[in-house]
Amino acid sequence: MAVIHHTTLRPAKVALLTHWLPSQPWYAVAATPPVLTKAGGFRLDDPAGEVGIEFMVVTDQSGTAPVSYHVPMTYRSAPLAGAEQALIGQAEHGVLGPRWVYDGARDPVLLMQLAELVRGGVQAQAQSVSDTRDPTVVVHFTGADLTERDLRVIRRLQPNEQHAVLGAGSAAGYVEAGWQRPDGSLVRGRLVLVQDPAVLPAQ
Repeated sequence: MAVIHHTTLRPAKVALLTHWLPSQPWYAVAATPPVLTKAGGFRLDDPAGEVGIEFMVVTDQSGTAPVSYHVPMTYRSAPLAGAEQALIGQAEHGVLGPRWVYDGARDPVLLMQLAELVRGGVQAQAQSVSDTRDPTVVVHFTGADLTERDLRVIRRLQPNEQHAVLGAGSAAGYVEAGWQRPDGSLVRGRLVLVQDPAVLPAQ
């Protein structure tokens, strides 16, 4: 199981995302620096113990209404070859030293473990506690098989009652989790869909 080190990361994850999010095509508030707060998430373990895997939800309050984003991230001790476009930034971990932080939706280790989560081969882990399962993460899958290419990471999150606007009705499966709104209330929604890539809408 992954060990969560309660130490410093400089720059912090939210600071890294503040600089990175506006460059993404799915960022909702054009030409506006985000005002981010951490809102939720969970982790998965890398069987090799080399790559940190985190699914983070952050909420941006820079616009007229809060927008919650799902950013899967991987943490590596060395650069991932050929993944320059997926690099979120570099940071210094208080225990592990230099870390390269990547958009996990484009990291093969995260995608492999996410597929295993959907298949039921691994369990979601608590975001901030070592060796602790997160029972609030719900996985539903009705298909016979899947590959990493069948997974769609939802970037701009919606509560469960709004999933129809995402075209989620035809999904063969999903990963659902909760996050906290700025007013302190809790909501749940789908962070990942499992669907035929031929019919997936653009992210």
